[in-house]
Amino acid sequence: MTNDKKIEWILRIGVAGEFLGHGVFAVLGKADWIKWTEQLTGLDTATATTFMLAVGVADILLAILVLLKPIRPILLWMAFWGFWTALVRPLVGLPIWDFIERFANWAAPLALYYFYKSGK
Repeated sequence: MTNDKKIEWILRIGVAGEFLGHGVFAVLGKADWIKWTEQLTGLDTATATTFMLAVGVADILLAILVLLKPIRPILLWMAFWGFWTALVRPLVGLPIWDFIERFANWAAPLALYYFYKSGK
């Protein structure tokens, strides 16, 4: 296996793991995330819970997709979504370090996007 192939698979597995982990937490209804959704959107608990379930299913599907057939525009969405979900932390009152700690959530899908864009 070439080094480029190794880099590609490390990034694909990393991105898939991040989205699978977040997706499962969302499907399970992680309490903090539901509370943050309510805080940022004004949704009631039931609607925020349903929204989180839909987001979780989407994240799990994206995790599977990146392993089976990564698609560049979807990788850009994943980078945006990873950035947004990291940014939520300081928006709900957590320290900026909670955002910085999650740079890989958006940087890994963005790196994979540019890896494919470069023609590797």
